[in-house]
Amino acid sequence: MTSFDTTPQLNVWRALLALAVVFVMLATTGWTALRNQRGDTPLQASLSAWEDGRIGGYRLPDPQSQPAKLARFFSSLTERDRASLVRKYPLAVGNMNGAPVELRYRANRIALGQAREVERERIHDNRLTPSGKHEASRRMHRFEDLMEKDRRILAFDPEGSGRVAEVFGDLREADRVSVVVPGVDTDLLTFQRTRRKYSAPVGMAESLYAAERAARPSTRTAVIAWADYTAPSGLGIDSATAMRANEGAVRLNALVRALPGGSPVSLFCHSYGSVVCGVAAHSLPGRVSDIAVAGSPGMRVEKAAQLQTTARVWAMRDADDWIQDVPYLEVGGLGHGADPVSSGFGARVLSAQGAKGHAGYFEPGTASLMNFAEIGVGAYRSVHCAHEDGVCRTGLSGTAAA
Repeated sequence: MTSFDTTPQLNVWRALLALAVVFVMLATTGWTALRNQRGDTPLQASLSAWEDGRIGGYRLPDPQSQPAKLARFFSSLTERDRASLVRKYPLAVGNMNGAPVELRYRANRIALGQAREVERERIHDNRLTPSGKHEASRRMHRFEDLMEKDRRILAFDPEGSGRVAEVFGDLREADRVSVVVPGVDTDLLTFQRTRRKYSAPVGMAESLYAAERAARPSTRTAVIAWADYTAPSGLGIDSATAMRANEGAVRLNALVRALPGGSPVSLFCHSYGSVVCGVAAHSLPGRVSDIAVAGSPGMRVEKAAQLQTTARVWAMRDADDWIQDVPYLEVGGLGHGADPVSSGFGARVLSAQGAKGHAGYFEPGTASLMNFAEIGVGAYRSVHCAHEDGVCRTGLSGTAAA
């Protein structure tokens, strides 16, 4: 294909392919959304304990209160009282939108230590199969990695495949904040990788943070590797529907609304993460200045205007990315809508030169990463468009701050 556009004949072929894929998935996997009911998770137990707790003779506030209300509560406490709450309810505090970020880092370090000990015991549990013990060992070592000095863990939930978010930079002092929203097969064990480092959330965020600092050293930036939603596992029904995206969008909106300060926020959404960002777009606060998607299967709309956001919408796709072969449509809840890099969608289409496939957008030295960094620091006139006419920069000032 020499163009991002598609012919009517190809759209018909993709529609037929979509229906065939659906029938195969239903026949072989069933509806994976049907889950067994489970008891209280460690996080739920910590939140329940918080709800029954008191400090100074007064009941603790509802953990689901607005972030501003919770922030006022924590600011009213002495350091001794805050430390006491962290020790008693580490998972609750570590995941509480509105709690001071430094307090969340401390709480999650304690929670990670507790989760590590659980896995250490499981390794020696003779009721587990060898594969179960191996997974317990992997989880234990991952928790140890996340506990390393200077790591800033903003959210952590060990239940199931797990959820986690990590901060690079100083959130409280940042002039601009970037959030990396990853796609399928993202969990605690895939949160970071040694091989194919930049295909995992930690590598993506580290790479973006370094590129932003290089692009504009005078701008204080912070980047969040955000794997704090339950991503689909594999290319099954979950990844073909918006169920996981709907849940993730609620959590993403809560994250952004709880960020300290008022600095602009840019979202960098990869693969299924772009579905999450598309669903969340209309509810995000005005401080979200940019939504940039890469390797997107769609954003659950037919046009960027239907996202109902004041944020600039950017899109890119490498010429070798297999995602271009998915059916860009939505039928009965299956599929994610129009192709964000198509001319009719209305996004600002960026160059992804050098990205090499579906997982290479955050690789150092690529045009895709450079473009992300320029957006992240607000240097919009410096981005490289996918087309030589430079239309993606239309109407943008050189160094917009918001």
